[in-house]
Amino acid sequence: MGHGLVGCCVSGMAMSILEAAVDTSVSGDPVIALREAAFGWRGRAAVQAVSGHFDRGSMTAIAGPNGAGKSTLLKGIVGLMRPLAGRLDIDPQERRRLAWLPQAVEMDRSFPITVLDMVAMGAWRRVGAWRGFGHTETQRAWQALETVGLADEAGRMVGALSGGQMQRALFARLMLQDAQVLLLDEPFAAVDSHTADVLMQLLCEWNREGRTVVAVLHDLAMVRAHFSQTLLLAGRQIVWGPTAQVLTARNLAAARGALQEWL
Repeated sequence: MGHGLVGCCVSGMAMSILEAAVDTSVSGDPVIALREAAFGWRGRAAVQAVSGHFDRGSMTAIAGPNGAGKSTLLKGIVGLMRPLAGRLDIDPQERRRLAWLPQAVEMDRSFPITVLDMVAMGAWRRVGAWRGFGHTETQRAWQALETVGLADEAGRMVGALSGGQMQRALFARLMLQDAQVLLLDEPFAAVDSHTADVLMQLLCEWNREGRTVVAVLHDLAMVRAHFSQTLLLAGRQIVWGPTAQVLTARNLAAARGALQEWL
């Protein structure tokens, strides 16, 4: 499951440090693969030189300083932008089944929709535009809300939810999507520690079911505790491999230095 490739623009001293931290074993079943990929806006890369792959059933954290390009990379994988350079390859069977949880700040909570209706939108791919939302899907939506502890809030408007409640609702919507590849952008931002623990356990459960989990995270203690693989970014790939080998003091310092040079 391990894989790691060093970014091509790291200084010589950092390169010698990072080479020792990379697991170069061959992947058995890649779902998403990147080769010298770069993503950004208006021709300017926010993240570049990313090479590696997310294996089926793996659990990978994307870490790095603020401004490192973590969210940009995730949006590129989802398909919200095309690569400015390099390649992005996704297993054809999974390309249309990716489930993406954006940052909460990107959600428009002013739209007049109830919590239950928002969660039910996760079934869109199964139900479609013209089929009725039947009893089975309704029950699935209720079950998802019960799982995240929001059944009592089903009739409230999403704009009335707290930050932690909103994240729980978004996780419930993910359940209805029933995707095999989950991409999450800072899923625990602005939530209390109890909510973060509950949602983290859901991610772990989904991973045990064989789902591929990729999450942008700032809490390195959580990454170390739950994610076997980590991609460390700083405007470009610094190192990608087993978490214990990636999140070392030297590698984190190299990431901070590389970002300063990049900016």
